[in-house]
Amino acid sequence: MFEVLLMSESLNIHKDGTVNLFQDTTLRYFENFYSEEETKTIFEELYLQTSWQQDNITVFGKTYAQPRLTALFSNNSQTYSYSGIRMHPNMITPQLISIQQKISKVCNYDFNSVLLNLYRDGKDSNGWHSDNEKELGENPVIASVSFGASRFFHMKHKSIKELFLKIPLTTGSLMIMEGTTQKYWLHKIAKTARPVESRINLTFRKII
Repeated sequence: MFEVLLMSESLNIHKDGTVNLFQDTTLRYFENFYSEEETKTIFEELYLQTSWQQDNITVFGKTYAQPRLTALFSNNSQTYSYSGIRMHPNMITPQLISIQQKISKVCNYDFNSVLLNLYRDGKDSNGWHSDNEKELGENPVIASVSFGASRFFHMKHKSIKELFLKIPLTTGSLMIMEGTTQKYWLHKIAKTARPVESRINLTFRKII
């Protein structure tokens, strides 16, 4: 197994932030999509103004509180389901619309919903999964923007165990997963024993 940091010279990154893996899988990473000052303002507003929820999740027959807080926003009333959880959206806010429009200028994609994740500390996490729910259609585009503490984003190929990525998602960064990423790859935010402050991650998507 090998490990690659997306920002390292060992990974070929195009000038536009694009990383071509293979099998029509593409990642695009923009480290300073938002300025440091902007990230602080957005983080504080989202942290204080969002009605966060903590759902129960069942894994291998055991049910426990999901190790992070979430909230779903959309410009329609369509629900979103994953891991046995069905979320009902809040009406998308002007702030989230502004972030969505900024992202859409980069990827030219029409998102209609966003899942907010609050990782309160290093104990909060997200297990291995793909964003391949039927509501997202085939080969969905997922745009992930981060505010607050930096956390590592792990990726591994579903069938080729030697293919593994570890990507530092810093505050203000944007990562876009396109093509067949959800078909061939799994990803997670792992727990860490390091002292880590809170992080808010927004994942924009289109629910069909």
